[in-house]
Amino acid sequence: MARTRTQLLMAAAGITAVFTATGCGAADMTKQTSPYANVGGAKSVTLSAQSWIGAQANVAVAQYLLEHELGYRVDTVQVDEVPAWDALSQDRVDAILEDWGHPEQERRYVKDKKTIVPGGGLGVTGHIGWWVPKYFADAHPDVLNWKNLNKYAKTFKTAESGGKGQLLDGSPSYVTNDKALVKNLKLNYQIVFAGSEAAQITQIKQFAKARKPFLTYWYEPQWLFNQVPMVEVKLPRYTDACATEGTEDPATIDCAYPTTPLQKYLNADFARKGGEAAAFLKKFHWTKADQNEVSELIASKGMTAEDAAEKWVREHPDVWKKWLP
Repeated sequence: MARTRTQLLMAAAGITAVFTATGCGAADMTKQTSPYANVGGAKSVTLSAQSWIGAQANVAVAQYLLEHELGYRVDTVQVDEVPAWDALSQDRVDAILEDWGHPEQERRYVKDKKTIVPGGGLGVTGHIGWWVPKYFADAHPDVLNWKNLNKYAKTFKTAESGGKGQLLDGSPSYVTNDKALVKNLKLNYQIVFAGSEAAQITQIKQFAKARKPFLTYWYEPQWLFNQVPMVEVKLPRYTDACATEGTEDPATIDCAYPTTPLQKYLNADFARKGGEAAAFLKKFHWTKADQNEVSELIASKGMTAEDAAEKWVREHPDVWKKWLP
């Protein structure tokens, strides 16, 4: 499920290796090598840094502790969601710290090829949905039932939505069900992509500042709820039958997004031979509040990822010391 969102994390010494991949097929990274790995014989770890801010927060804290507590050099690589699985299988990255559910890739790499192994739960439960600002829901409570959305299509119309109501999405690279939902629920809405998580946040803040109505694809955990309270629109109930049919044919999906306990995944060789780093990443487990705290420091307070991680680490030793091997 889910997203590709704001900016790329800094790697150790300010260097980040970036792999570019397109489409949903396997990205051939097998012949590429990181010029920064194992420099001078140093212990090194490469983490997949998904572009949304919650994933950045995970990587920032993991990187800080791996470097400062365990003596590793950490490189980060930004790859879109599906190609990140390919990179992990090909040993181009050692770990993905936040996965929102990719059953096809899990079957291929975990069950069949056995090149990837589960790294345990992140401790955070994710959920995607459609949201409206609380100030609008308070004034129009019936908007929270999807059956009434067409009633408000003109209210949510923008210059970009072509006479229909606007459903604001983030990046076109996000894995979403919104196109199918709009069609199958017969909604008079047009999906408009902001382009990235950062751009979507900017648009939401602008709407909120002007107290304008809006309908947006959004997700939790996410620090923005602290600044712009939003309420979820109830879509048709999620069922396993809907999910199974949707896995076989995504165009048929007509139910809400699931609630997903977010998972970590490790390259199988790294899980066996990665020593303290692998043991640490398996133990990495925190709460939505922890993640949002670091996310907000980076995205809203203007702190670097490293400074935000250092601040959180300094203030929460009771949490992270349990992760050390």
